[in-house]
Amino acid sequence: MLGLIIRSFQYFLIDTWGVEAWETVASDLGLPYAGFESMLTYDEGALDRLVDASSALLRRPRLSLMEDLGTYLVAHERQATVRRLLRFSGANFFDFLASIEELPDRGRLVLPDLDLPGLVLTDLGGGAFRLRCFSPIAGAGHVIMGLLRAMADDYGALVLLEHLGAEEGSDTIAIQIADLELYEARPFSLGMSA
Repeated sequence: MLGLIIRSFQYFLIDTWGVEAWETVASDLGLPYAGFESMLTYDEGALDRLVDASSALLRRPRLSLMEDLGTYLVAHERQATVRRLLRFSGANFFDFLASIEELPDRGRLVLPDLDLPGLVLTDLGGGAFRLRCFSPIAGAGHVIMGLLRAMADDYGALVLLEHLGAEEGSDTIAIQIADLELYEARPFSLGMSA
């Protein structure tokens, strides 16, 4: 697993619960306080151990932490690049959803070793969708749910999300677009800000 993924959780922990939380988890797991290097590859269980240790320390359910990570990846200023890349997917949340299956391939264009969950979207009509998320990482569907929630907010859309469960290596998320323009979207420009 690319260190960038694990490092994102490290920063999520620091930015949300403070450096002390990171230091405690790092000490418990025998990790260096500097944490993970973004471009190095780590064993597949590294993220699981990090999330489990954080869940125990914070007394928060693992899946809740995973969903909060997804929100963090879009909403926190440290992750502005992720938000920017996602906003290139369309002018509104519907456009974003229409191109969500391309997300793993676009990620690999930037970082060939990046292994994002496979995504399959089914349009049920009337603004209703089902999204299947395929990943060996337990809770990956909850990360995607948090990301969807934050992107809907970013676009100013009212979207109802429900995690329908996980089976056979995939999570299913129900998506209902209630209003594409409920409130003003966060500002976004194709050009970089000065």
